[in-house]
Amino acid sequence: MFGAAAAIGGAALLAPLGGTAAAMETTGRRRPAGFPLPDGFRPEGIAIGSEPYAYIGSIARGDVYRASLATGSGRVVVEGLGPEHPVIGLKTDAWGRLFLCGGVSGEIRIADLRTGRITRTFTVGTDATMVNDVILTPDAAWFTDSFEPQLYKLPLGRRGEPGDRIITVPLSGDWVQGTAITANGITTTPDGRALLVVNSFANGGGLMRVAPRTGVARAVDLGPTRLPNGDGLLLLGHTLYAVQQRQNAIDVLRIDDAGTKGTAITRITDPANFRVPTTAAVYGDRIYLPNARFDVAEPTPETDYDVVSVERVRA
Repeated sequence: MFGAAAAIGGAALLAPLGGTAAAMETTGRRRPAGFPLPDGFRPEGIAIGSEPYAYIGSIARGDVYRASLATGSGRVVVEGLGPEHPVIGLKTDAWGRLFLCGGVSGEIRIADLRTGRITRTFTVGTDATMVNDVILTPDAAWFTDSFEPQLYKLPLGRRGEPGDRIITVPLSGDWVQGTAITANGITTTPDGRALLVVNSFANGGGLMRVAPRTGVARAVDLGPTRLPNGDGLLLLGHTLYAVQQRQNAIDVLRIDDAGTKGTAITRITDPANFRVPTTAAVYGDRIYLPNARFDVAEPTPETDYDVVSVERVRA
Protein backbone atom coordinates (compact mmCIF):
# COMPACT_ATOMS: atom_id res chain seq x y z
CA MET A 1 0.00 0.00 0.00
CA PHE A 2 1.25 3.45 -0.96
CA GLY A 3 0.43 4.93 2.47
CA ALA A 4 -1.97 7.50 3.90
CA ALA A 5 -2.00 11.00 2.45
CA ALA A 6 -0.23 13.63 4.51
CA ALA A 7 -3.30 15.87 4.59
CA ILE A 8 -5.62 17.15 7.29
CA GLY A 9 -8.92 15.32 7.32
CA GLY A 10 -12.45 16.66 7.32
CA ALA A 11 -13.01 19.50 4.96
CA ALA A 12 -15.45 22.38 4.42
CA LEU A 13 -18.60 26.70 2.64
CA LEU A 14 -16.31 29.40 2.26
CA ALA A 15 -16.43 33.16 2.33
CA PRO A 16 -13.45 34.90 0.73
CA LEU A 17 -12.04 38.05 2.21
CA GLY A 18 -12.78 41.41 0.64
CA GLY A 19 -10.54 44.40 0.10
CA THR A 20 -6.77 44.70 0.06
CA ALA A 21 -6.86 46.60 3.34
CA ALA A 22 -8.77 43.67 4.80
CA ALA A 23 -5.71 41.50 4.26
CA MET A 24 -4.23 42.83 7.48
CA GLU A 25 -7.43 42.64 9.51
CA THR A 26 -7.68 39.88 12.07
CA THR A 27 -9.82 36.78 11.95
CA GLY A 28 -12.03 35.52 14.76
CA ARG A 29 -8.92 33.95 16.31
CA ARG A 30 -7.14 37.30 16.09
CA ARG A 31 -4.64 36.13 13.50
CA PRO A 32 -3.86 38.40 10.55
CA ALA A 33 -5.85 37.39 7.49
CA GLY A 34 -2.80 38.26 5.38
CA PHE A 35 0.67 39.72 5.63
CA PRO A 36 3.29 41.38 3.42
CA LEU A 37 6.44 39.74 2.09
CA PRO A 38 9.71 41.53 1.42
CA ASP A 39 9.68 43.70 -1.70
CA GLY A 40 11.12 41.91 -4.70
CA PHE A 41 10.72 38.49 -3.03
CA ARG A 42 8.81 36.82 -5.91
CA PRO A 43 7.02 34.05 -3.96
CA GLU A 44 5.60 30.86 -5.45
CA GLY A 45 5.32 28.02 -2.93
CA ILE A 46 4.00 27.96 0.63
CA ALA A 47 4.16 25.33 3.37
CA ILE A 48 2.67 25.24 6.86
CA GLY A 49 3.34 22.53 9.42
CA SER A 50 1.69 21.83 12.77
CA GLU A 51 2.82 25.17 14.25
CA PRO A 52 1.48 28.60 13.20
CA TYR A 53 4.29 29.51 10.83
CA ALA A 54 4.22 29.78 7.05
CA TYR A 55 7.29 29.09 4.93
CA ILE A 56 7.42 30.80 1.54
CA GLY A 57 9.98 30.18 -1.18
CA SER A 58 11.53 32.86 -3.40
CA ILE A 59 11.96 32.62 -7.15
CA ALA A 60 14.26 35.66 -7.07
CA ARG A 61 17.08 34.24 -4.91
CA GLY A 62 15.99 30.91 -3.47
CA ASP A 63 15.44 32.31 0.03
CA VAL A 64 12.88 30.80 2.39
CA TYR A 65 10.93 33.31 4.48
CA ARG A 66 9.18 32.28 7.69
CA ALA A 67 6.14 34.31 8.78
CA SER A 68 4.23 34.04 12.04
CA LEU A 69 0.54 33.45 11.39
CA ALA A 70 -0.13 35.03 14.78
CA THR A 71 1.45 38.40 13.96
CA GLY A 72 2.29 38.46 10.24
CA SER A 73 5.91 39.32 10.99
CA GLY A 74 8.75 37.24 9.63
CA ARG A 75 12.31 36.88 8.39
CA VAL A 76 14.45 34.84 6.02
CA VAL A 77 15.39 31.55 7.71
CA VAL A 78 17.15 29.85 4.79
CA GLU A 79 19.46 32.01 2.70
CA GLY A 80 19.16 31.36 -1.00
CA LEU A 81 21.96 30.53 -3.39
CA GLY A 82 21.17 33.29 -5.88
CA PRO A 83 19.00 33.87 -8.96
CA GLU A 84 20.10 30.67 -10.70
CA HIS A 85 18.87 28.59 -7.75
CA PRO A 86 15.20 29.51 -7.18
CA VAL A 87 12.73 27.88 -4.83
CA ILE A 88 9.35 27.00 -6.36
CA GLY A 89 7.31 24.44 -4.36
CA LEU A 90 8.27 23.39 -0.85
CA LYS A 91 7.05 21.22 2.03
CA THR A 92 8.06 20.90 5.68
CA ASP A 93 8.10 17.67 7.67
CA ALA A 94 7.66 16.86 11.36
CA TRP A 95 11.44 16.71 11.98
CA GLY A 96 12.36 20.25 10.96
CA ARG A 97 13.27 19.65 7.33
CA LEU A 98 12.24 21.66 4.30
CA PHE A 99 12.06 19.94 0.92
CA LEU A 100 12.70 22.54 -1.79
CA CYS A 101 11.99 22.46 -5.52
CA GLY A 102 14.73 24.22 -7.45
CA GLY A 103 12.82 25.02 -10.65
CA VAL A 104 14.96 25.35 -13.76
CA SER A 105 18.14 24.66 -11.79
CA GLY A 106 17.04 21.01 -11.77
CA GLU A 107 17.88 20.87 -8.08
CA ILE A 108 16.07 19.22 -5.20
CA ARG A 109 17.33 20.66 -1.93
CA ILE A 110 16.76 19.81 1.72
CA ALA A 111 17.20 22.46 4.39
CA ASP A 112 17.49 22.14 8.16
CA LEU A 113 15.19 24.67 9.81
CA ARG A 114 17.19 24.59 13.04
CA THR A 115 20.34 25.86 11.36
CA GLY A 116 19.03 27.37 8.12
CA ARG A 117 21.57 25.35 6.17
CA ILE A 118 21.05 23.35 2.98
CA THR A 119 21.99 19.81 4.01
CA ARG A 120 21.43 17.86 0.78
CA THR A 121 21.25 18.76 -2.90
CA PHE A 122 20.29 16.46 -5.75
CA THR A 123 20.32 17.39 -9.43
CA VAL A 124 17.75 15.66 -11.60
CA GLY A 125 16.37 15.58 -15.13
CA THR A 126 17.84 17.32 -18.17
CA ASP A 127 18.68 20.83 -19.29
CA ALA A 128 14.94 21.30 -19.95
CA THR A 129 13.86 20.25 -16.45
CA MET A 130 11.81 22.44 -14.10
CA VAL A 131 11.32 20.92 -10.65
CA ASN A 132 8.03 22.52 -9.69
CA ASP A 133 6.16 21.01 -6.74
CA VAL A 134 6.49 18.39 -4.00
CA ILE A 135 4.31 16.24 -1.75
CA LEU A 136 5.48 14.17 1.21
CA THR A 137 4.08 10.68 1.81
CA PRO A 138 5.02 8.32 4.66
CA ASP A 139 7.86 6.76 2.66
CA ALA A 140 8.87 9.27 -0.02
CA ALA A 141 8.99 12.83 -1.26
CA TRP A 142 7.55 13.16 -4.78
CA PHE A 143 8.46 15.99 -7.15
CA THR A 144 6.95 17.13 -10.45
CA ASP A 145 8.86 18.18 -13.55
CA SER A 146 6.95 20.74 -15.61
CA PHE A 147 8.89 20.19 -18.85
CA GLU A 148 9.66 16.46 -18.78
CA PRO A 149 7.06 13.63 -18.55
CA GLN A 150 8.39 12.19 -15.32
CA LEU A 151 8.23 12.41 -11.54
CA TYR A 152 11.09 12.18 -9.07
CA LYS A 153 10.90 9.99 -5.98
CA LEU A 154 13.17 10.53 -2.98
CA PRO A 155 12.75 7.61 -0.56
CA LEU A 156 12.44 8.55 3.11
CA GLY A 157 13.33 6.64 6.27
CA ARG A 158 11.12 6.04 9.31
CA ARG A 159 11.88 9.51 10.72
CA GLY A 160 11.77 11.23 7.37
CA GLU A 161 15.49 11.03 6.70
CA PRO A 162 16.16 11.24 2.93
CA GLY A 163 17.77 8.45 1.00
CA ASP A 164 20.95 8.75 -1.04
CA ARG A 165 19.48 8.82 -4.53
CA ILE A 166 16.53 10.04 -6.56
CA ILE A 167 14.41 7.59 -8.55
CA THR A 168 13.03 8.89 -11.86
CA VAL A 169 9.53 7.60 -12.63
CA PRO A 170 8.51 8.10 -16.30
CA LEU A 171 4.86 9.01 -16.89
CA SER A 172 2.79 6.95 -19.33
CA GLY A 173 -0.82 5.91 -19.95
CA ASP A 174 -3.05 8.95 -20.47
CA TRP A 175 -0.24 11.41 -19.82
CA VAL A 176 0.12 14.00 -22.59
CA GLN A 177 3.14 16.29 -22.50
CA GLY A 178 2.53 19.82 -23.76
CA THR A 179 4.95 22.27 -25.30
CA ALA A 180 4.96 24.51 -22.20
CA ILE A 181 4.44 23.90 -18.46
CA THR A 182 2.48 20.65 -18.16
CA ALA A 183 2.89 18.98 -14.76
CA ASN A 184 2.44 21.34 -11.85
CA GLY A 185 0.83 20.71 -8.45
CA ILE A 186 0.90 17.30 -6.79
CA THR A 187 -0.86 15.61 -3.89
CA THR A 188 -2.12 12.13 -2.99
CA THR A 189 -5.49 10.52 -3.55
CA PRO A 190 -7.74 10.47 -0.44
CA ASP A 191 -7.02 6.75 0.08
CA GLY A 192 -3.27 7.37 -0.17
CA ARG A 193 -2.73 4.71 -2.83
CA ALA A 194 -1.83 6.99 -5.72
CA LEU A 195 -0.80 10.51 -6.68
CA LEU A 196 -2.85 13.32 -8.20
CA VAL A 197 -0.91 15.59 -10.58
CA VAL A 198 -2.07 18.68 -12.46
CA ASN A 199 -1.72 18.30 -16.22
CA SER A 200 -2.43 21.76 -17.64
CA PHE A 201 -2.42 20.52 -21.25
CA ALA A 202 -4.37 17.26 -21.64
CA ASN A 203 -8.11 17.62 -22.28
CA GLY A 204 -7.94 21.38 -21.77
CA GLY A 205 -6.28 21.01 -18.37
CA GLY A 206 -7.14 18.65 -15.53
CA LEU A 207 -5.85 16.04 -13.11
CA MET A 208 -4.06 12.76 -13.64
CA ARG A 209 -4.13 9.87 -11.19
CA VAL A 210 -0.62 8.38 -11.24
CA ALA A 211 0.26 4.91 -9.98
CA PRO A 212 3.44 5.46 -7.93
CA ARG A 213 5.08 2.13 -8.76
CA THR A 214 4.63 2.29 -12.53
CA GLY A 215 4.04 5.94 -13.45
CA VAL A 216 0.91 4.96 -15.40
CA ALA A 217 -1.41 7.98 -15.47
CA ARG A 218 -5.18 7.98 -15.89
CA ALA A 219 -7.26 11.10 -16.42
CA VAL A 220 -9.48 11.98 -13.45
CA ASP A 221 -13.12 12.56 -14.40
CA LEU A 222 -13.80 16.17 -13.35
CA GLY A 223 -17.00 16.58 -15.36
CA PRO A 224 -17.04 20.02 -17.02
CA THR A 225 -14.31 21.45 -14.77
CA ARG A 226 -11.03 22.25 -16.47
CA LEU A 227 -7.70 23.29 -14.93
CA PRO A 228 -5.76 25.04 -17.74
CA ASN A 229 -4.05 27.27 -15.17
CA GLY A 230 -3.90 24.65 -12.44
CA ASP A 231 -1.03 25.19 -10.03
CA GLY A 232 -0.87 24.16 -6.37
CA LEU A 233 -3.08 21.40 -4.96
CA LEU A 234 -4.24 21.10 -1.35
CA LEU A 235 -6.11 17.98 -0.26
CA LEU A 236 -8.07 18.09 3.00
CA GLY A 237 -9.88 14.80 3.47
CA HIS A 238 -11.88 14.42 0.24
CA THR A 239 -11.90 18.15 -0.53
CA LEU A 240 -9.35 19.30 -3.10
CA TYR A 241 -8.34 22.93 -3.54
CA ALA A 242 -6.90 23.50 -7.03
CA VAL A 243 -5.38 26.96 -7.42
CA GLN A 244 -5.95 28.40 -10.91
CA GLN A 245 -3.33 31.10 -10.73
CA ARG A 246 -3.91 33.35 -13.76
CA GLN A 247 -7.65 33.03 -13.31
CA ASN A 248 -7.27 34.40 -9.76
CA ALA A 249 -9.44 31.57 -8.50
CA ILE A 250 -9.48 28.34 -6.49
CA ASP A 251 -11.64 25.51 -7.77
CA VAL A 252 -12.84 23.33 -4.90
CA LEU A 253 -13.74 19.73 -5.74
CA ARG A 254 -14.88 16.66 -3.88
CA ILE A 255 -12.64 13.73 -4.86
CA ASP A 256 -13.69 10.12 -4.46
CA ASP A 257 -11.59 7.84 -2.27
CA ALA A 258 -9.55 6.32 -5.10
CA GLY A 259 -9.04 9.67 -6.85
CA THR A 260 -10.75 8.65 -10.08
CA LYS A 261 -13.55 11.24 -10.05
CA GLY A 262 -14.00 14.81 -8.86
CA THR A 263 -17.15 16.90 -8.49
CA ALA A 264 -17.08 20.70 -8.34
CA ILE A 265 -18.22 22.16 -4.99
CA THR A 266 -17.54 25.85 -5.48
CA ARG A 267 -15.16 28.37 -6.98
CA ILE A 268 -13.42 30.90 -4.72
CA THR A 269 -12.55 34.28 -6.19
CA ASP A 270 -11.40 37.43 -4.41
CA PRO A 271 -10.73 40.21 -6.94
CA ALA A 272 -9.60 42.69 -4.30
CA ASN A 273 -6.95 40.37 -2.81
CA PHE A 274 -5.98 37.74 -5.37
CA ARG A 275 -3.01 38.85 -7.50
CA VAL A 276 -2.17 35.59 -9.27
CA PRO A 277 -1.99 33.24 -6.26
CA THR A 278 -0.11 30.05 -6.99
CA THR A 279 -0.19 27.57 -4.11
CA ALA A 280 -2.13 26.90 -0.92
CA ALA A 281 -1.50 25.68 2.62
CA VAL A 282 -3.84 25.31 5.59
CA TYR A 283 -3.73 26.26 9.23
CA GLY A 284 -6.85 26.00 11.37
CA ASP A 285 -9.86 27.31 9.47
CA ARG A 286 -7.94 29.29 6.85
CA ILE A 287 -6.23 28.62 3.54
CA TYR A 288 -3.13 30.76 2.91
CA LEU A 289 -1.91 31.66 -0.59
CA PRO A 290 1.11 33.67 -1.81
CA ASN A 291 0.39 36.18 -4.57
CA ALA A 292 3.06 35.46 -7.18
CA ARG A 293 2.03 38.41 -9.38
CA PHE A 294 3.00 36.63 -12.61
CA ASP A 295 1.06 39.35 -14.43
CA VAL A 296 3.92 41.77 -13.68
CA ALA A 297 6.03 41.55 -16.83
CA GLU A 298 9.28 42.79 -15.29
CA PRO A 299 9.40 42.48 -11.49
CA THR A 300 11.84 44.82 -9.77
CA PRO A 301 13.41 44.81 -6.30
CA GLU A 302 10.63 47.25 -5.34
CA THR A 303 7.70 45.09 -6.53
CA ASP A 304 5.46 44.33 -3.55
CA TYR A 305 4.24 40.85 -2.65
CA ASP A 306 2.02 39.37 0.03
CA VAL A 307 0.21 36.31 1.37
CA VAL A 308 -3.59 36.33 1.62
CA SER A 309 -6.08 33.88 3.10
CA VAL A 310 -9.63 32.62 2.73
CA GLU A 311 -11.80 30.43 4.91
CA ARG A 312 -11.86 26.68 4.46
CA VAL A 313 -14.79 25.15 2.65
CA ARG A 314 -17.01 22.98 4.84
CA ALA A 315 -18.66 20.36 2.68
